[in-house]
Amino acid sequence: MRDMDLVNYDEPFEKLLTQGMVLNEIFYRKPESGRVEYFNPADIEIQIDEDGQRSGAILKSDGNPVESGGIGTMSKSKNNGVDPQALIDKYGADTARFFMMFAAPPEQTLEWSDSGTEGAYRFLKRLWKFAHEHHLHISTGLKVSGKVNLNQAPQDIKNARRIIHSLLEQANRDIAKFQFNTVASAGMKLLNTLEGIFGAANLDDGVHGAMAINVAYTEGFSILLRLLSPITPHICDYLWHELGYGDNILKAPWPEPDKKALQQDEIALVVQVNGKVRAHITVPAHAEQPEIEHIALADDNVKRFVAPGNIRKIVLVPGRLVNIVVS
Repeated sequence: MRDMDLVNYDEPFEKLLTQGMVLNEIFYRKPESGRVEYFNPADIEIQIDEDGQRSGAILKSDGNPVESGGIGTMSKSKNNGVDPQALIDKYGADTARFFMMFAAPPEQTLEWSDSGTEGAYRFLKRLWKFAHEHHLHISTGLKVSGKVNLNQAPQDIKNARRIIHSLLEQANRDIAKFQFNTVASAGMKLLNTLEGIFGAANLDDGVHGAMAINVAYTEGFSILLRLLSPITPHICDYLWHELGYGDNILKAPWPEPDKKALQQDEIALVVQVNGKVRAHITVPAHAEQPEIEHIALADDNVKRFVAPGNIRKIVLVPGRLVNIVVS
């Protein structure tokens, strides 16, 4: 690139990321001739005993047993590699990509798992199903997004958005550190949030409430698709286009967390009496210590262990707990 005058510096990379090796189980036979013969894991059938425990392995073609050499680096010599094309034909390229990104950080070794690829496939099916079931909400949200301020939405929506934007904030930090496995994990948690919290929301909670839910669906799924697009580009680009977000997800700006969405109106605190948990309370996020103490002492569970005249001191750990010390 330098010699072609495409760049004006010698080394076009700031950092070398050495990738970990991919591991898989090794199966073999050692005949009388002494030459070890290795067999691909795809040609092996694992035997299970009555207790559900692994008891051995046989070669599918002849039904005779084979030995296991344990887990080792995939290689031609050990014949323990996985055919990418077979995996793509069965699950699609995005499943293979998602599993490899999710299973381990790129600099660490990755132990191959057929059940892991099936889990990645199930997640992408859930992603597709969510888009199918909520495409009307998303399309409606796109039409009215300019008319709704989500920071003034009902509390359940604000709570869901705080989780989504917190996950996005952490995922962006992880991308900068090449921790792609936790980015994939954040995508899974984000979908769980969309399914669980918005799925239980009341779409009949007034016109503004219904509009806010539609816009929240639209915003949340937009973040999810863009976050996953480097890992599963095919399904994300297709859904991006079909749902009406735009023609090409690669042209969309990278999502950034909304600082207002991260703010909490209320926070949950643990209340202890002499170090033992007696209650959980919710207080305004900006409440001062006197107000927090009043709310804690008014809790019925706390009253059982605290008498007005036996309080020695109250210790507040901001954002975490209230400890009431009694004599």
